[in-house]
Amino acid sequence: MATRQGECALVTWSTEMEMQLPPHEGDELSVVDMHTGGEPLRIIHSGYPEVKGDSVLSKRRYVREHLDHLRRVLMFEPRGHYDMYGALVVDSELPEADLGVLFMHNEGYSTMCGHAVIALGRFAVDYKLVKEPQSPETQVNIHCPCGLVKAFVEYSEGKTGGVRFLSVPAFTFATDVTVSLERFGDVTVDISYGGAFYAFVDAKRFGLDVTTSRTRDLVDAATAVTNAVKSQVKLYHPTSDDLAFLYGTILTDGKDDYSSDPTANMCVFAEAQVDRSPTGSGVTARVALQYHRGLIRLNQTRTFQSGATGSQFTGRAVEETKCGDFKAVVVEVSGRAFYTGVSRFVQEPEDKLTHGFLLK
Repeated sequence: MATRQGECALVTWSTEMEMQLPPHEGDELSVVDMHTGGEPLRIIHSGYPEVKGDSVLSKRRYVREHLDHLRRVLMFEPRGHYDMYGALVVDSELPEADLGVLFMHNEGYSTMCGHAVIALGRFAVDYKLVKEPQSPETQVNIHCPCGLVKAFVEYSEGKTGGVRFLSVPAFTFATDVTVSLERFGDVTVDISYGGAFYAFVDAKRFGLDVTTSRTRDLVDAATAVTNAVKSQVKLYHPTSDDLAFLYGTILTDGKDDYSSDPTANMCVFAEAQVDRSPTGSGVTARVALQYHRGLIRLNQTRTFQSGATGSQFTGRAVEETKCGDFKAVVVEVSGRAFYTGVSRFVQEPEDKLTHGFLLK
């Protein structure tokens, strides 16, 4: 095919060829990729072996102990990257659940992920996991390791849109806890639970700004806090020991008093992984903390902005409740997820990097 100078010759092929890989050995893993506020979600919907267990929590333990190599295949390079996030759709033991889900990342397995719930709500409606969607909203019951989360998906004329979800009971574990950091000295943090435990601290304590400072500096400060809290504070959850661990640290702009203006934060979780979104479970925990301190009332909506991307979620406490002896609230978080593609991944036996690697 002749081309003029400056033009590019394009190779064309049939649709059948476009959809096929060359002959290969090994199993295939099929995924749908989405993002919520810039934070990726890789939804694994086929190719996994049977996940054994009589509950979502026991299935989480099973994949951690027996199938963790597949997490590395899908989260690590060359198929993923350091900050990839994943969700494995599984069966739930709860009759009211539309689906169960196991969350995964660069370090292991989480108990709750709000940005993933927002994406999974859309996915569940679009991929017919909910049989009869309703307008203007379709309810999707998602059984996460932390419990049943109810998502509500905008639905009109066959199209899905924004999603809001109601959290599991969220509570403040402790306030004004002093921990000692080797590099930064004593730092005072608050610890709150929104489906996962987070430490909260104003970034200004480290001379940083969550929207303008270098990401590396924010990660270093947050990681130092996480390591200190893990070694110096014993966490407890009333319903399961599997939930009693610190997931990460959220650095904030310190604007916790109620305002209609956005408040910014950045979450660093797992193995120093940076959330591009405002962090759904982090927003849940931060709303619970603000409510505990008397800074917001029920049904006062706040806007939370990612320091990394500027993307926004809204959050509000909608109901008082209890979690064991802790006073808790149910938090409604709203956001929007988008599709980015679909993929079929393979592992060729001759590939020495097939099990994945990470650059730190």
